[in-house]
Amino acid sequence: MWTRGTEEAMAREEEQQRQEQEERSQAMDAAQRRLRAVSAHLEPPTQVDTNGGGLAANPTAGEYAHVQGYSVVLPEKLQTGKWNVHRSAQSPLRLISRFPSTPDIGTLHDNFLYAVETFTDCRYLGTRLSANGAVGEYKWMTYGEASTSRTAIGSGLIYHGIAEGARIGLYFINRPEWIIIDHACAAYSYVSVPLYDTLGPDAVQFIVNHATVEAIFCVPQTLSSLLSFITQMPCVRLIVVVGGDDTNTPSATASTGVEIITYSRLHSQGKMSSQTFRPPKPEDVATICYTSGTTGTPKGAVLSHENLIANVAGSSLVVKFYPSDVYISYLPLAHIYERANQIALLHYGVAIGFYQGDNLKLMDDLAALRPTVFASVPRLYNRIYSAITNAVKESGGLKERLFRTAYNAKRQALMSGRNPSPMWDKLVFNKIKARLGGRVRLMTSGASPLSADVMEFLRICFGGEVLEGYGMTETSCVITTMDIGDRLIGHVGSPNPSCEIKLVDVPEMNYTSEDQPHPRGEICVRGPAIFRGYYKDEVQTRDVIDGDGWLHTGDIGLWLPGGRLKIIDRKKNIFKLAQGEYIAPEKIENVYAKCKFIAQCFIYGDSFNSFLVAIVAVEPDVLKAWAGSEGIQSEDLRQLCADPRAKAAVLADMDSIGKEAQLRGFEFAKAVSLVAEPFTVENGLLTPTFKIKRPQAKAYFAKEIADMYAQLSKAESARQRL
Repeated sequence: MWTRGTEEAMAREEEQQRQEQEERSQAMDAAQRRLRAVSAHLEPPTQVDTNGGGLAANPTAGEYAHVQGYSVVLPEKLQTGKWNVHRSAQSPLRLISRFPSTPDIGTLHDNFLYAVETFTDCRYLGTRLSANGAVGEYKWMTYGEASTSRTAIGSGLIYHGIAEGARIGLYFINRPEWIIIDHACAAYSYVSVPLYDTLGPDAVQFIVNHATVEAIFCVPQTLSSLLSFITQMPCVRLIVVVGGDDTNTPSATASTGVEIITYSRLHSQGKMSSQTFRPPKPEDVATICYTSGTTGTPKGAVLSHENLIANVAGSSLVVKFYPSDVYISYLPLAHIYERANQIALLHYGVAIGFYQGDNLKLMDDLAALRPTVFASVPRLYNRIYSAITNAVKESGGLKERLFRTAYNAKRQALMSGRNPSPMWDKLVFNKIKARLGGRVRLMTSGASPLSADVMEFLRICFGGEVLEGYGMTETSCVITTMDIGDRLIGHVGSPNPSCEIKLVDVPEMNYTSEDQPHPRGEICVRGPAIFRGYYKDEVQTRDVIDGDGWLHTGDIGLWLPGGRLKIIDRKKNIFKLAQGEYIAPEKIENVYAKCKFIAQCFIYGDSFNSFLVAIVAVEPDVLKAWAGSEGIQSEDLRQLCADPRAKAAVLADMDSIGKEAQLRGFEFAKAVSLVAEPFTVENGLLTPTFKIKRPQAKAYFAKEIADMYAQLSKAESARQRL
C-alpha cells in the first residue's frame, strides 16, 4: 500500500543516493586533479605552437622525476627549493588508499564482511587452551563462526546501553576474544582502546579517564587490579570478564554500581537480542592507540578506518598472503604492528593461531602450529641468533666446521643471485628451521632496527623471505618495507605505496638532503595513512604534523641507491658529550645488543663528561658459563656481576662488537656496570613497548653511573701524571 511514509522514505533514499554520488564525484575530481598535477611533471604535455612547431617538452620532467628502482622521486618544493619526495615505484602517480582489487572496502567492518563472505568455512582463529586449561592441538573457529560471535558481542553492548561512538577498553593479552571484540567495535561504530596488559594501575587509570572508556573487557587476573581503583574511573559502566566463571564473578561493585558480567553471559544476551549493524564511515575513528612515552603520560593516537585500510592496502602491493597461510599471534595486539598484521591477514583468509600466553612456551606453540608466516621484533631475533651461534661454537669440531661450510656456501650463492644447493638445508639448516615449525616462508621484523648480521643470518638459516620494515603508530603502521626479492641488507626498504617520504635538513646534527653520496635528514611522511592527531592534545599534534600535512618522525634517514631508506640516527634523545659530539644512544645500544653477554644495555653520557658508560643487564647462563670456563667461583649472579674480571670480559666483547660495527671512537662505552636484574616494565625501566625509560634509568642507576665516572676520572688523572 502506498502511504505518505513510503513516499518520504523513498525521498530520503533518493537524497542519500544523491549525496553519496556527489561525494564520490568530488573525491574523483580531487583525485584526478592530483593525478593531473603529478602527471604534468612526469610526462611531456602536448602544446599547440601557433608558429607551426609541435610538441614542447616539460622542462621539469627530466630534472626532477626519475625512477631509482624501488622508489620514484616526485616534485615537492621545500623551503630551500630542493625536490626530494619519494614514492613507491609500484604506485608513483597515486597514493594507495584502498585495496586495488576490492576498492569498495573502506572500513574495518567492510574488510571483515568481505573476508566472511569469501572464506566462510575456512579456519580463522585457533587456540590450544581448552576450558579447563589443558593444552592440546589447535582448535579452530571459522570465519563464519567468528562473524556470529562478533554480532552477539556488539548486540550485547547495545543491550547494556552502550551508545554508538563509545570507547571500549581491551585489557588482556592476545586470544580470539580480543579479535572478536575489535570486530564488534567496527560493526557497531564503537572505538576500541587497547590497554597494555603490562601497564601499571596509574597508566591504565589515566588512559581510561582520558579516553572516557565506558566498557572494559578484562580477564580474571586483571579484574582484581581494576576493582582496586574502579572508584577513580567514574566513566566506566560495564566490565566484561573474558574466561570468567559466572559463579565466581561479582555482579556489581557496591560503591560505584559498575556492572560486571562474564563474556559468555554478554554473548548469550547479545545472541538473544540481535541488533542490526551500525556501520561506520571511512573517516570515523576506529581506535585510539596510546603510545607509551619514555617520559610523561601516554599519548592517544587517533586512527580512522580509512587510515588503517590505506596502510594495509598499500602494503598489499608488496607483501602477499594466501588462504593457505598460517600465522602465530603473540606480538601484543595493543601495538600497531600486530594490529595491522591482523587486518591484512583477515583480508586474505589466513588462519591465525594464538600462543598460550607464555613467551617461555612459544617454541612449543610454534611446533604445534607450524606457521608459514612469522612476525617478530629484533629482541627475539637477536636471542635466536645468539642461541644458535653459541650452540655452534660449543659443539666444536666437525659440527662447527660443517655449519661454517654450509653457511658460507649458502651466503655466496645468495650474494651472487644463485639458488643455494638444497644439500645444505638437508645437512644443516632444516634442523634450525624446525625451531619455528619448519614451514616458515616469510619472516618480518619491525619495532626497532635489526642488525645486518642478524638479517643475513636469518635469511641463510631459515630460507624464504626475511623482510624488515619501519613504521609508527602515527602512520597506522608501515612507512617502508623491504621489497620481495631485494637481496641488499642494512636498510628498511622503499615507501609503502600508501605514503610519500621526504628527508628534511637537521643542521644541528649536520644532516642535509645535499649530503653526498647519500641525502640525509629527518624522515617526514605524508598520505592517507597518517593519523588524525593525538586525542585531546592539539599542541603535541601540531608538534609532529606541519602545515603541509607532513608527519615529522624524529628519525634520521638516508637514501641508498635504488631508492631504499636506511635509518641512521634519532633526532630525539640525542645528547652532547663534553667535547661537543652528538650521541644517539639507541644506535649504540642496538650495536651492543649482539654481545653474547648482554640481555639489555643502557648507554649514558652527558655534556659534563667526555666518555660514555654502560649499564648491562647480563645473560645469566652466558656469564655463568664464562665464569666456569675461567675457573671463577661465585655464590650467586650478583656476586659475579660485581667481579672486575667479569666486567673486563664483557667490556672486551663490547669493544670487539663496536669495532665490527665501525663505531666512532667517542661512541664506545669506556666503562661498564653489570646488573643481575633485567630492565622490566614492572621495575619502571621499560615502556610497555620495551623501550628504555631514560630519565628513570638514569635515576635508578645513579650510583653505578657516578662510580663509573669516578673510576674513569681517577684513571685519566693517573695517565696524565705518567
